[in-house]
Amino acid sequence: MNFLYKTDGKLSFLKLAGQAAVLVALVAGLLTFTGTSKSVTLVMDGQSSSVQAFGGSVADVLKGANVSVTGEDHVSPALDTAVVDGDVVTVNTAKDITVSLDGAEKTVTTTSTKISGLISQLGIAANARLSVPADTLLANSSDISIITPKQVTLVADGKKTVKTTTAQDVSAVLAEAGLNLAPTDQVSVPGVATVVENMVVKVTRVNTNGTDTATEAVAFESEQKVDAELFKDEKKTTREGVAGSLEKTFRTVTIDGAVVSRTETGSKVVVAPVAAQISVGSKERPAPKAEAAATPAAGANTGASAPAMSNEAMWDAIAQCESTGNWAINSGNGYYGGLQFDIGTWIGAGGGAYAPNASLATKAQQIDIANKVYATRGLQPWGCAHAAG
Repeated sequence: MNFLYKTDGKLSFLKLAGQAAVLVALVAGLLTFTGTSKSVTLVMDGQSSSVQAFGGSVADVLKGANVSVTGEDHVSPALDTAVVDGDVVTVNTAKDITVSLDGAEKTVTTTSTKISGLISQLGIAANARLSVPADTLLANSSDISIITPKQVTLVADGKKTVKTTTAQDVSAVLAEAGLNLAPTDQVSVPGVATVVENMVVKVTRVNTNGTDTATEAVAFESEQKVDAELFKDEKKTTREGVAGSLEKTFRTVTIDGAVVSRTETGSKVVVAPVAAQISVGSKERPAPKAEAAATPAAGANTGASAPAMSNEAMWDAIAQCESTGNWAINSGNGYYGGLQFDIGTWIGAGGGAYAPNASLATKAQQIDIANKVYATRGLQPWGCAHAAG
């Protein structure tokens, strides 16, 4: 290259050489600058940005991006790692997070960027109940509520169920289980109580408005009328009495289906009783004819021995009702002895072998004749038959 100057030729050549040297230095400096500048992706607490980095290490990149870190922060790769164009540098700063864990507040320092990482750090089951989604980014001093899964035993309606729940209180557990409560039902633990591990909750069903009915027998009465065709010491049942029935209603209180109290609320006669009709004689009995010498004197006991007494307890009970247990009673109404035999029944059953009427016979003799009547007619002749039990 030739340069022509009108001035001194030596001086012009030196000036041109100096200018060339400066130009070379400038080009070399530009090449050096371009070689040390790198495009790096910086991920800061989950937020990505592209930075132009100068220097050879991660620490240089962070310094150039005006990012300060502490020993508690997590930096990846390590600070002294060399970086190249296109590298990714991740910084997760240490954050103090207020966590309500099963109702108890605690502060946790974490470098996790998302709540899911915090859950993992705390060793909490993945199916814990969170106040915010697990993939939410953590912000400094964020308030997070976590309810860990717990095992609860429910006892209700005759069944015991063990379930795992993240419900916060007992009311929520019952709702999850589909257990609807009536206002009168009782729960062993208050509904507002916080759920704890291995809690047992018993539901007692109480019904105070139940109803019930019961049927009872209604005793019949006896109606007497005079029959002139019968002797005074005779009576005859012309219509058997029939017991009626009474229906009672009750208000009941039940606990788990079992009745614990009943209160009568009303009653009505379903079947009316039918009164027994008894005819009582009014005719005087004729005087007895003179008996043969072998016949005992009137009013005397023949002294004939009676067999051993059978059904004695039954006859004692009936006699207590008929004659207050007086086996020698003559009440003057045509009935005699402890079991109140009339003359016709006494003589007809063979009582004359012992005495003219039952009041003159011994207890054993009266029971012997009673057993004979009982064998053919049952207890029907006795108004106090019910006393036999």
